[in-house]
Amino acid sequence: MSDGHTPSGGSARLNTGVAHNARVWNYWIGGKDNYEVDQQVGEQVAGMFPIIRDIARADRDFLGRAVRFVAEERGVRQFLDIGTGLPTADNTHEIAQRVAPDSRIVYVDNDPIVLVHARTLLTGTREGVTAYIDADVHDPDAIVERAAQTLDFTKPVAVMMLGILNFVLDYDKAREIVRRVLAAVPSGSHLVLTHPTFDSALGGEGQIPAMKFWNENATPPITARSGPDIAAFFEGLELLEPGMVSCSQWRAADSPAPVPQYGAVAVKP
Repeated sequence: MSDGHTPSGGSARLNTGVAHNARVWNYWIGGKDNYEVDQQVGEQVAGMFPIIRDIARADRDFLGRAVRFVAEERGVRQFLDIGTGLPTADNTHEIAQRVAPDSRIVYVDNDPIVLVHARTLLTGTREGVTAYIDADVHDPDAIVERAAQTLDFTKPVAVMMLGILNFVLDYDKAREIVRRVLAAVPSGSHLVLTHPTFDSALGGEGQIPAMKFWNENATPPITARSGPDIAAFFEGLELLEPGMVSCSQWRAADSPAPVPQYGAVAVKP
């Protein structure tokens, strides 16, 4: 197992014989909730595409900046985090409730190892609410229905989709998922999104062989997309400054190198 530390708990869906995205991602950002198989695949992918660790860290840093921006500057107090992944430091609820203790956060994931750790996610402020839904991104209607038990959909919601639509291989289905979730939230709601790209302008060509290896050796399967295809997820929304850019550079204080993962925040008119 991994460094003498393995994920605790269990689930009928938990398969420790095959590398899984949430655990490999956790390994790339320096976490301990992964198994030897996750480390092996993670090392192989990193050998093929060394920038993958930079992408993982940049995506995590983007989450922090985006949640602070939406909470502080946009005044949003409700967050629907779809595809939350394994908890680490500074999760969505911790950042949001630091800004506004009464913030309400609903996490959504269908990964059994994330479910095992859900109790970690459920610790928040006394004034706010933190909840977890075991649901699949492919079923947006179920997500909305269950999230409505915690969130008030008459008030703005920040819909977080960080590195999740790349697991929806059918592009039309991915766009429909965004449309259905955004249709359920009111004007003033925000879409916070990151997505890997194969665009050469961001150095994304290496994603293609690395993802091919991933899809042959790990689960779930993944895809990168072009900038224009990713931009189309924001159709009907108003992109906020600086628009859709490498997630490492979105509202960054310094001038970090770009990574082949777009990030953006948009508001529903």
